[in-house]
Amino acid sequence: MSPRRRRYVSVMIHHDGAPESYSYHIPVWAFRSFVALAVLLMVGVMAGLVMVGPLARAALQVPRLEAEVRRLEGENGKIGQLAAALDTVQRNYDRVRQMIGADVVPDPVAVSSELPVAPPVMARPAGLPPRFRTGPTTPRYWPLDEAGFITRGIVGDSTAEESHPGLDIAVPTGTMVRAAGGGVVEQAGSDPEYGNFVLIDHPSQYQSMYGHLSRLIAARGDTVQPGDVIGLSGNTGRSTAPHLHFEVRHGARSIDPLILVKERR
Repeated sequence: MSPRRRRYVSVMIHHDGAPESYSYHIPVWAFRSFVALAVLLMVGVMAGLVMVGPLARAALQVPRLEAEVRRLEGENGKIGQLAAALDTVQRNYDRVRQMIGADVVPDPVAVSSELPVAPPVMARPAGLPPRFRTGPTTPRYWPLDEAGFITRGIVGDSTAEESHPGLDIAVPTGTMVRAAGGGVVEQAGSDPEYGNFVLIDHPSQYQSMYGHLSRLIAARGDTVQPGDVIGLSGNTGRSTAPHLHFEVRHGARSIDPLILVKERR
């Protein structure tokens, strides 16, 4: 019995212009093993690309996601600061409400159903209260029938705090505001800061200012007596809650109203 003949795969290599060619004889089993190994290697590379591709894409997104997380953390910090500020405002409001025994800000539903109505044309009561006198006077009377609650006083220009030339008196919207003295209405209208306001000229170069009114009753040029109703309190102009801004001026210079006004009802 003759031995089995071994089979080969011949590979011929010929360089351009070369006179000779080179032949290589590779056993079939080795050639098949090489082809199988190459196929396995290619399949492995493709499988690796399929598996690594999503990971590579996810890795590329990491810097963007980190920046987004930092942005959200910054916004959450700002929201926390805002919530703390709102809590402080709410506590201060509750404290003021307890001190004056009433709501500084009326229920919007109640306000809408009971809109403040101006008193009759003769807003001044038929019989003057004993505390008022007639004729031109300096601003010496409290402009409200109730004491209210002073939430802010006079702040001069020499301090770091924002200047404030009068008293802020917290009262519900629609409270009658009376002239602190007799005189002539110099101005009555609207202003970005004071909102609806009335400015009265008094003797001896005194003036009184009433700001943030919800309704004007006195008009420019009117002669008013001490205690006449000149408007209704409100929340107009640069104001964050219903109150009356009461200001007294002497020679165009703001002074503390409590220097002249000795009564507080």
